[in-house]
Amino acid sequence: MKVLLLTFYFPPDLSAGSFRAQALVQALLDQLPDHSSLDVVTTLPNRYASFSTTAVEYEENANLTIHRIPLPSHKSGMLDQSLAFLCYARRVLKKTRRESYDIVVATSSRLMTAVLGAWVAKRCRAKLYLDIRDIFIENLPFLLPRGSQWLGMRFFGALERWAVRRAAIVNLASPGFEGYFAPRYPSQCFTWHTNGVDPVFADWAAGSFPKNPSIDAEESSSFSPVEKGRLRILYAGNIGMGQGLDRILPGLAKRLEDRADFIVIGDGGRRALLEKVLKEKGVRNVEVRSPVKRDRLLEEYHASDVLFLHLNDMPCFERVIPSKIFEYAATGKPIWAGVCSFTARFFQKNITNIAVFESCNVDSALEEFGRLSLEACSRNEFVMDYRRDVIMKRMASDIVGML
Repeated sequence: MKVLLLTFYFPPDLSAGSFRAQALVQALLDQLPDHSSLDVVTTLPNRYASFSTTAVEYEENANLTIHRIPLPSHKSGMLDQSLAFLCYARRVLKKTRRESYDIVVATSSRLMTAVLGAWVAKRCRAKLYLDIRDIFIENLPFLLPRGSQWLGMRFFGALERWAVRRAAIVNLASPGFEGYFAPRYPSQCFTWHTNGVDPVFADWAAGSFPKNPSIDAEESSSFSPVEKGRLRILYAGNIGMGQGLDRILPGLAKRLEDRADFIVIGDGGRRALLEKVLKEKGVRNVEVRSPVKRDRLLEEYHASDVLFLHLNDMPCFERVIPSKIFEYAATGKPIWAGVCSFTARFFQKNITNIAVFESCNVDSALEEFGRLSLEACSRNEFVMDYRRDVIMKRMASDIVGML
């Protein structure tokens, strides 16, 4: 069996899609028949302009090859991300032109990697497996200029229909997506393999994380010093429109300036806006830092009192399960989350010691924060139910079973 995996992000890049793809590759290698091969075509690290790490463009190891395509630099804007994807797509089409595959797997959050996978599968007459991590069409009204929304929705809607209908199986990363996809594609075969808890965080939940990490709250912060008794609240992840940090964090931090310090670790298209609003409002208890590698991030989690998560109050974010919640939950730390609809219900049903408030609502956030226990707790049941390696084994089994 010869399998092609298309993923825009792959380690050592930092993103939920990267870690998901890595786990899927390992699961496929464990389950593919003898004498099979797996080709991964991805990109060199490009998720964040402020995070730089090296990676080789070509790796070959037994029955696995990894092709990493260099891309022009970008800063998470829609135009420069589009140009970066076009560069990726051209190279993918060139690399696969004379290849023959049995199965093409495409994991996609912004639809176009799914469309690219459908095109490659059609050209080489392979079966197609799509892993959909977001509903791109629902995001379009917030991404496109007002005058181009109607045309853009029709154009990308047609691409979505073409790609989804070509797939033998479509996996949806959130059960909340069913309400969108099932009525539109009633004859399609859907599965629901979510994001999950990576082994390194599962090990933490099992008690094997080092008891004395190399940093502590005072050493890791530029606040000089962190006053004894002040809370340390950490957000780690993307800083984009989807997170809406510029709409919640300045007001929230201002209201808690006598009690807490906020650490934001990440980058994205709205980092500059967040920093601008913080400065305009005179907020001095928020520190914004660039992304860090996972071993350092584990230490930052360990040094924090509360983990913060927020999604913007837009309909397109009402169906998702943010990948970050799986990391957060495994630490056992108290979680303070601004989400709504399906996402809020999922959090409240599955995760203990979590304060869920209305997105972009400072008063709601403070009210729910008052109900949060500031003690760490065990969430071993959640971690075991959502171990990423177990979830990816099930997904790999679906893929291998297509032939």
